[in-house]
Amino acid sequence: MRMLIGAMTLGLLAGCASPSMDTARTAAPAKTFTSEKQDQLVAQCIQFSWQDEVVFGVEAAAYLKPGTKGGFTVYTRSAEYFVDVQSATSGTTINYYVAKSDALAERRLASLATCL
Repeated sequence: MRMLIGAMTLGLLAGCASPSMDTARTAAPAKTFTSEKQDQLVAQCIQFSWQDEVVFGVEAAAYLKPGTKGGFTVYTRSAEYFVDVQSATSGTTINYYVAKSDALAERRLASLATCL
């Protein structure tokens, strides 16, 4: 029973994140980067770096899921900050989206840049 409740909770949380991400994707990303690394390696690196409690404190949560158009999406609670990581002909493209520009957004951006 506990497993069922936990699974339902995770499903609801994932469902809540999607509409705000879809809305954010209608606008241009805050930043776009490219990397020569594989998309999965870049996405895993970003997820790991965003989970650093020393840098992000209680906001150190990051989740990884398959992207809507292939690749991967790394996102935070409420999807306030997220990246779409996709394979491209010349490597990997990383699109960074933010709900609001603040100090935390800058720290997430700096952390992301270490994975390129």
